[in-house]
Amino acid sequence: QVQLVESGGGLVQAGGSLRVSCVASGRTISTYPMGWFRQAPGKEREFVAAISWSGGRTYYSDSVKGRFTISRDNAKNTVYLQMNSLKPEDTAVYYCARGTGVAGNYEYDYWGQGTRVTVSS
Repeated sequence: QVQLVESGGGLVQAGGSLRVSCVASGRTISTYPMGWFRQAPGKEREFVAAISWSGGRTYYSDSVKGRFTISRDNAKNTVYLQMNSLKPEDTAVYYCARGTGVAGNYEYDYWGQGTRVTVSS
């Protein structure tokens, strides 16, 4: 079993930055790709970013490309999402998830409980 715990969410003004973290416990995530997703009020959960197990490949949704950066520290069993130039439409609960499968087409089997990010205009 893997437990994923997100943190770092909060309230930020539009144009600001925030970094959310996802710490894994129970089993290592160092050999697995990881992803970030988000769910805004009244909307379906959507993909935000993913990173390969080594960190050598990253993937982003068009809506965050150029503003968000996913990274990982396998020694700390932690994945990060640095969010810059935040917009009110980035307001959502952000979830991390452990991936499996081939690069660029990951499936996700373990999910965290989420951390809320609110961007004020």
